[in-house]
Amino acid sequence: MTVPGTDTTQGMDGPSSPPPDAGRPVRRTPGRPRLVGVVLIVLSLIPALGCFLVFTMWLPSDIGRYQDYRAAEPCPAGATAEAWEDCLRTVSFTVESTKVEQSRSGSYKATLSGAPFWNGVVAFGDPGPLLERLRPDDQVGAVVWRGDVMSLSDGGVRQSTSEEPRSEPQMIVALGTFLGLLAALGLGFGAVRLARPDDHEPFTWRPYGRPLFLVMMFICVAVGLPAVWLGIPSWIVPAVAVPVVVCTARLLHQHRRPGAARGA
Repeated sequence: MTVPGTDTTQGMDGPSSPPPDAGRPVRRTPGRPRLVGVVLIVLSLIPALGCFLVFTMWLPSDIGRYQDYRAAEPCPAGATAEAWEDCLRTVSFTVESTKVEQSRSGSYKATLSGAPFWNGVVAFGDPGPLLERLRPDDQVGAVVWRGDVMSLSDGGVRQSTSEEPRSEPQMIVALGTFLGLLAALGLGFGAVRLARPDDHEPFTWRPYGRPLFLVMMFICVAVGLPAVWLGIPSWIVPAVAVPVVVCTARLLHQHRRPGAARGA
C-alpha cells in the first residue's frame, strides 16, 4: 500500500542525493591551452618575418629601383651593351600580336619582335591609350632599361608597361603593417594562453580574433589604396591602421566586460 505524499522513486536508503562534485566548476588541465599558446606564438613568427622582410628588403628595393630609373639618362651614341644596362635605350620593335582581355582579372599584353637582343611579351595594367590601337606589323618605339621594356610609343602616344618602376610604396607598407598586426595578434593570444591557461577567455578567435583580423585587413586596404590614388605618403598607413586596431581591441574588451560580469 502506498502512503499518500510519499515518493515511490526513493530507494531503501532514502532520497537520492546529488553527486559529490555537482555544482563545482570543471577544472581544465592547463596542458592543452598552453600547447595552443605555444603553437600560436610559433605561427606568429611567420607574419613577423614577413613584416621584417617587407620593410627591410622589398620596400627599400622598390624605392631604390624607382630612384635609379628616374635618375637614368638616355644612352650615349656608340655606348656598349654593358653601359646600356643603367641608361635608357630607345629600340624599334614590330608588333606581332596583342591581347586585350577586359575581364575581372584582365590581361593586356603585346608580343614584340625585331630586335637582335630581345623578343618577347610585355604586359600592361590597362588597354589604353596605346595597346588597344596597336595592330600586327605596326612599328613601335620602346624604352629599354636594365633589359626590360619600360614603355612603348607610337605617333606621340606613350604607354608604360607593368615593368616600369612606380612610386607606389603605400600598398607595400600596407601589407607590411597588416603582417605586423597579425603577428602581434597571434603573439598576444598565445601569451595569454601560456600565462592563464585556465582563464584565457575571451582571448579566442570568435569574440576577439575574428573581428580584429577583419578590422586589420580592412583598414590597411582602406587606407593604402586611397593613399596610392591621392599620392599621400606611405607612413599614413601605419599611422592610421595601428591606432584604429588598438581602439577596436579596447572597445571589444569594454563591451565584453559587462557581459562577463552579468554572466558571473
